[in-house]
Amino acid sequence: YQGAQIFEALGVGKEVVDYAFTGAHSRIGGVGFAEIAEESLIRHRAAFEVDPEEGKTLNLGDPGYNRYRKSGESHALTTDVIKNFHTFVRDGKKEDYDDYVKVTLASDPITIKDILDFKVPASGVSLDEVEPAEEIVKRFTTAAMSMGALSPEAHETLAIAMNRIGGKSDSGEGGEDPRRFQPYANGDHARSYIKQIASGRFGVSAHYLVNADELEIKMAQGAKPGEGGQLPGHKVNALIARLRNTQPGVQLISPPPHHDIYSIEDLAQLIHDLKEVNPKAKVTVKLVSESGVGTVAAGVAKASADNILISGHDGGTAASPLSSTKHAGLPWELGISEAHQVLMMNNLRNLVTLRTDGGLRTGRDVIIAAILGAEQMNFGTIAMIAMGCVYVRKCHLNNCPVGVATTDPKWRAKFKGTPDHVVNFMMGVAEEAREIMATLGVRSLNDLIGRPQQYLEQREVPDHPKANTIDLSAVLADKADDDAVRICTSERNDGIHKPALDLQILEDLAAHTGGSETGNPTAGCLDRNPFEKEYEVVNTDRNIGTRTAGRVAEIYGNHDLPANTINLTFKGSAGQSFGTFLCGGIKLTLIGEGNDYVGKGMANGEITVRPPAEMCENFIAAENSIVGNTCLYGATGGQLFVNGRAGERFCVRNSGSTAVCEGVGDHGCEYMTNGLVVILGKTGKNFGAGMSGGTAYIYDIDGKFQSRLNPEMVVARRVRRPQDKEELKALIEAHVEKTGSPRAQEILSNWDDMLPKLIRVIAKEKYDLEKAEEEHEAAVAVD
Repeated sequence: YQGAQIFEALGVGKEVVDYAFTGAHSRIGGVGFAEIAEESLIRHRAAFEVDPEEGKTLNLGDPGYNRYRKSGESHALTTDVIKNFHTFVRDGKKEDYDDYVKVTLASDPITIKDILDFKVPASGVSLDEVEPAEEIVKRFTTAAMSMGALSPEAHETLAIAMNRIGGKSDSGEGGEDPRRFQPYANGDHARSYIKQIASGRFGVSAHYLVNADELEIKMAQGAKPGEGGQLPGHKVNALIARLRNTQPGVQLISPPPHHDIYSIEDLAQLIHDLKEVNPKAKVTVKLVSESGVGTVAAGVAKASADNILISGHDGGTAASPLSSTKHAGLPWELGISEAHQVLMMNNLRNLVTLRTDGGLRTGRDVIIAAILGAEQMNFGTIAMIAMGCVYVRKCHLNNCPVGVATTDPKWRAKFKGTPDHVVNFMMGVAEEAREIMATLGVRSLNDLIGRPQQYLEQREVPDHPKANTIDLSAVLADKADDDAVRICTSERNDGIHKPALDLQILEDLAAHTGGSETGNPTAGCLDRNPFEKEYEVVNTDRNIGTRTAGRVAEIYGNHDLPANTINLTFKGSAGQSFGTFLCGGIKLTLIGEGNDYVGKGMANGEITVRPPAEMCENFIAAENSIVGNTCLYGATGGQLFVNGRAGERFCVRNSGSTAVCEGVGDHGCEYMTNGLVVILGKTGKNFGAGMSGGTAYIYDIDGKFQSRLNPEMVVARRVRRPQDKEELKALIEAHVEKTGSPRAQEILSNWDDMLPKLIRVIAKEKYDLEKAEEEHEAAVAVD
């Protein structure tokens, strides 16, 4: 990062930036050389001057940067704040909520919102005229906190509470137990309204995606941008490993970028993928509050997202490293104001709903967020505290004393939170917001959204010269006329797309099944003979099979429709995302070629890609690419057979699928956690980076595979064990059967001679375990 100037200066004045950090971005100004010198001298005196009475230097003390200390810097969440808060959520009394707000506002200014005041008119409106709290809470969401970061009990409590009030809970990137997709016996719904799709792709499948009302693409995380999510290995028990399709005890890290997204076009394709598998759901893109986020937000709006979440730096649960709790991301106030302003300037604001998060705790915060441009508000840490979190900062240790942030059954038993506690908090916030709206003369939240010039002003902070060096004029700017549209007025932001071939497939399927009372053409599949049909395709036919998979998953889940119930053959050049999110019972055969993302996120089913028979006489499939980049990214099951080479990032984060192809580009099997991969040809560089599970077999055709392997987490050995030889041979035989591959036939015909060129790649932990087992068996045999 040195010299890259990717940071924005917060609270540093122009004279300092121009002299010492030339070219750095600084929107809000701040301290100059005089203030910096004064604080440096104070610190120096504390360290080196001798106290005349004590005869020794003063104690520097604990500055309280990472934990609350009375003598340290101010923190928003103190013991007094939490004590008052817990009293309120238990009883729901207004006077207790008022005490909580009073303590919250009593400290020195900590964030940008703390140096803002409302412009209160001479007369307001009656509280009875303001929209009810029951409507305001529908704008509230809980932050993306994963199962594993939170205990199952806490995770479900949040979902039940938000479903009761018509708000939205977010699954986080850790997947969700399918048992929660149906209502409980007492009538409660524990299904998360929002399902997240992160770079780690934990548990993302057609069944997961169709059980959501909103799908959130996590492009980055406010608390630790550039690092992604993180869960320590000791929190990954058998339940978490099952939901995330990984190994117990292995640390889980979501790499910072989505490895299927390298441009705004790639993001647009993922948005399209999600809208194809679940046409009813809205798609949200989560962005970090950072300099330039407005430009990114404009691109996201043009890419057909329905919602944009601007995530501030003040947050993060479970395992944020110390390096990620400071100097990472920016306050939400800067991000939401910039995004709103840029969207207004580009006539895009009416297409998308803006949401923000990052330390929102009160009705006052909600109103300020709305005035700066947010239509919806996201609560994270404070929602955990509502369930009983006592803020001891032990989330990463898995021994949370109140059972909120743990997977250990011993500590989970301590959980005492209820949905009522969370509901009490949300309703308290909404009622406070109503009171502020009444004083501002506003009857509906929509009437003040995006109007900072009318309703906000920067305040002078008594006895706080540093706070008064800040200039918030850029944050409070209004880039539009008074009558401009400042909220989302579009029901959906779907863009314009060529009608999907899948719509025709569903019509043909409905004719085959005779339709159904549910309106889902796949409902009668078990009552009819298998459906088989052939179609011509061109490369503008994107997401072939995706919409069909979504309709199947609605009724049969990922695995309950028998194999080959829907058997579809396509001839030609298929567009992007062929077979994305495929599920059980569907078999796709492509005679031609596929673009990027073949089989991305597939959970079951079968995909075969092979060249036309008439080409094979002069066409060497094993030397030519027949599918594109990022195939089987995030797949959790199913089979893929490719008679030809694949592009880069093949099987990234594969966690259960089986694949055979005849060569790949760079970064093959990156972050793979489960599954079987056979590559009958050359690989690119960096093979197996971050691979923590599963098995890859490589035909080392040129004897140089070891130089292209990333050995940090894996080992590569010749195929020697009988069970491995049997497994590999069976997969190659299946490949011949499905595709007629000449390369595979050649290997089988010369099996004994080819074996020395076949390499098995597995995680180091798995290799050590196998080695220990072999040594034990050998010792037992000797005895």
